[in-house]
Amino acid sequence: MAVTLTESAATKVLGLLAGENNDALNLRVFVSGGGCSGFQYGFTFDEEVKETDTVVESRGVKLLVDQMSLDLLKGAEIDYQSTVQGESFVIRNPNAASSCGCGKSFTPSESGGGCANAGY
Repeated sequence: MAVTLTESAATKVLGLLAGENNDALNLRVFVSGGGCSGFQYGFTFDEEVKETDTVVESRGVKLLVDQMSLDLLKGAEIDYQSTVQGESFVIRNPNAASSCGCGKSFTPSESGGGCANAGY
């Protein structure tokens, strides 16, 4: 499986999408260079499905993932958690060797199976 959402994350994303009043929007999940650990996670709503995107349906949410990001996110699970410290999306990424203290960036593992929790 490419990327999946937990029930909690899907409920949050569907609620956010409903507030946008645009049925053409999808959730784009991506990885970009930067952050204190080398790569950082990102989310945005996007109407455009590019020819090179992989489209993944998870719990009623259509996720758009570009090829480079897919390689770094393969098998990842996106969760949404609410704690005393606040609310955030948390990415459990089997391809992360380590994550920074803020949880928004990671260092990829060459073989996967590394430190897998990152909050966003």
